[in-house]
Amino acid sequence: MKIEEYISSLPSAIISGEDVELPNETLREIFLFSGLSENDVFYHLGCGSGNAIRISLQEFKVKKAVGIDNNLDKISRARELLESSTSSNWSFRCEDIRESNISDATVILFWFSDENIIESMLSKFSQLRDGCRVITIWGPLIGFLPDKIEFPYILNITPFKKAKDLRDQILAVFQTECIDFAIAWEFAERYSKAISSNDPNNDRFLTILQTLVIWINAKNLGLACGDEIPAPVKNYISILKTFFDIEVEHLIDLKSK
Repeated sequence: MKIEEYISSLPSAIISGEDVELPNETLREIFLFSGLSENDVFYHLGCGSGNAIRISLQEFKVKKAVGIDNNLDKISRARELLESSTSSNWSFRCEDIRESNISDATVILFWFSDENIIESMLSKFSQLRDGCRVITIWGPLIGFLPDKIEFPYILNITPFKKAKDLRDQILAVFQTECIDFAIAWEFAERYSKAISSNDPNNDRFLTILQTLVIWINAKNLGLACGDEIPAPVKNYISILKTFFDIEVEHLIDLKSK
């Protein structure tokens, strides 16, 4: 089966990240990366359990923290998490983020993979006050250059800087025109660790998939090292095909330089 078919066969909640909770240590890394402080109004779009709101209040002393999610059960659990808090400057809203008022935000955590949601939020983000920091994971906002990177954490600051194309974005993230297998693996592994699950085998499988995605994208955009497919890439392509019946080789543009 082609990788597109495999991805489409996965539960939508896995693809969207809806059922993926970021570890507390990852949240702390994100907040340090973004410079979150007592002067900030923090929004977590797709807040899930509410841990990001709790940590932002208790450890980073934000002025205000708001969690938004369209799942009522998650919002109820998040409210229970904060009920015993001595802070009163928090709230949880059961809303569609595309319809939410986020105009007072100074820092936003926005981890969505659905391009339709991302596209619909770009106009809302563009209306935010200058200097608002929007944190994404894995890639910058569609069509824009990142202002700060500690991969897999990406920061876009309003007003956003336009990217010429996808190649421009990849160059900004990887800071090199020669992406080899080692670089692809390193960046993929950083991502896997940031969203780590309780199953090391799943994490390694994700790392393999993301490594191939990074290298293939680099190859097709003329940013891979050399013209040939490296031996490790060939090996992992073969492993996916042999043991998981997942085919990715058709994605490689062998004419790319």
